[in-house]
Amino acid sequence: MENNVKQKSTEKADDIKVDNNAADEPKKNDQKKVLTTEEKLKESEDKLLRTLAEMENQRRRFEKEIKDAFEFGGFNFAKEVLALIDNLQRAKISIKTDETLKDSKDLSVFIKNIEVIEKNLILVFEKNNIKKITCLNQKFDPNLHQAMLEIEDESSETGMVLQEIQPGYMFASRLLRPSFVGVSKKKQTKTEQKDEKK
Repeated sequence: MENNVKQKSTEKADDIKVDNNAADEPKKNDQKKVLTTEEKLKESEDKLLRTLAEMENQRRRFEKEIKDAFEFGGFNFAKEVLALIDNLQRAKISIKTDETLKDSKDLSVFIKNIEVIEKNLILVFEKNNIKKITCLNQKFDPNLHQAMLEIEDESSETGMVLQEIQPGYMFASRLLRPSFVGVSKKKQTKTEQKDEKK
C-alpha cells in the first residue's frame, strides 16, 4: 500500500513536471509568435514605404510628362510648318532675281504682300515660343549649327559663322532645326596642303 502511495505521489510529481513543461511551451511559442509578428510588421512597413516612394516617383513622372506635353506638344507640327516660311523666303528671292519679272510694275506690291505673310508667320512662331537662331558672326556651335561648307577668310577667326544657308529654329529650349551655315577657316599654305594630301 505504501508502495502504491509512493507510486501515485511520484506519478503526480511527474504529472506536475510534465504540466510545468507544458506550461513553458506556450510561453516559448508566444515569444516566437511575437518575434514573427514584429518581423512581419517591419516587412509590411518596408513594403508600404517602398510602395509610397514608387507612387511618388510615378506622380512626378506623370507631372513631367504632362508639362512636356503642354510645352512641346506641337513640336512635330512646328517642325513641318518651317517648310512654309522657307518656301515663302525662296519665292521672294526667286521673284526678285527673275529677269522677266524685274520689269513688272506690280512686282514691288507682290513682294510686299509676301513680306506681310512672312512677318505674320514669324509673329505666330514667336507667340508659340518658336524663335530663330541668330548665327551670323557667332562662334560655330555644333548644338545649334550644322556646317555645310568652309569659307577661307583671313580677316575672321577660325570657326566663325560667315554665311547662313538655311535658318535654324528653337522650340522653347529644344532645337527644332539647326542652322545650316558656312564656317570660316584660315587659308592653308602649300606645305599644309601637301601634308593633308599625304
